Amino acid sequence: MRVIEITRPGGPDVLRAAERPAPQLLAGEALIRVHAAGVNRPDVLQRMGVYAPPAGASDIPGLEVAGAIEGGDLVGSGLRVGDAVCALVTGGGYAELCAAPLGQCLPVPRGLSFAEAAALPETFFTVWSNIFDRARLVAGETLLVQGGASGIGVTAIQLAATLGHTVFATAGIDEKCRACESLGARRAINYRTEDFVAILKDQTGGRGVDVILDMVAGDYIARELQCLAEDGRLVLIATLGGAKAQIDARAILHRRLTITGSALRPRSIEFKSAIARRLRSAVWPLLESGRVKSIVFKTFPLADAAAAHALMESSQHIGKIVLTVTAAANDVPHPASATHQ
Repeated sequence: MRVIEITRPGGPDVLRAAERPAPQLLAGEALIRVHAAGVNRPDVLQRMGVYAPPAGASDIPGLEVAGAIEGGDLVGSGLRVGDAVCALVTGGGYAELCAAPLGQCLPVPRGLSFAEAAALPETFFTVWSNIFDRARLVAGETLLVQGGASGIGVTAIQLAATLGHTVFATAGIDEKCRACESLGARRAINYRTEDFVAILKDQTGGRGVDVILDMVAGDYIARELQCLAEDGRLVLIATLGGAKAQIDARAILHRRLTITGSALRPRSIEFKSAIARRLRSAVWPLLESGRVKSIVFKTFPLADAAAAHALMESSQHIGKIVLTVTAAANDVPHPASATHQ
């Protein structure tokens, strides 16, 4: 099979096309003929040599794919050969064939192309797990999404807004702020020209927000604590702004704040499969009705993975970047391919 390898730690140019044997399936895995694969920030960090795959995972980058089931021990799974699925994987997505745990496979939502479906798993699993499971965002509560124009950001804004929450977001240019607002944010804040602490205080009548989803960390954390309402929760999912922070512990004590975080990639198959079940029941209907959309900014052929990474690092995109592996990547699968799932 054709794959994209990381030849050594470095810039986008270290990505190279290569030939590899098809993956050997483990018990409980399906073999997927990949039509499209999502590109995510962890892929860039892995390429740079600062985010190694978990033990036992493929060294080929790529954490989400969409394609057709080609094989595997499918008995009892509800899946059949030929089914159109998208899947969360721990690696191996930049390839023509990919092994995926059965529980982490979801049907391609009706009306979406393979490319649009490939943009779903990593961000939707991450957002659901952190905002609704870990931070326990409930009816009537408000959310701040840092990096609102990112793949994670556009997913979080849409899901929370569609489910009835008031959402705020930050972004680095006015165009991205307007995009966040078009997706459901009540107010998007340009963090380069505006003070998000002051604006959030003003927007909430001094109360603050209930939950913050943050991929920046660093010196943002102290400022975010000022933005939280009493009993507020700050959820960290990345440290793009640095891993160290100084905080005022008295604010945590007096206002009963929670700082938490998680990394999805090393979690167990059972944990991720449970998220998949919740997404299937609560979120897939929103995608199929069009109330929530897959936001694909640009697609690149698999061979141009280096260009896709360069775009990711430029932060010029709004939403997701996707690699197209086959000519069928832009096809919308026939609904019959998922009727028995």
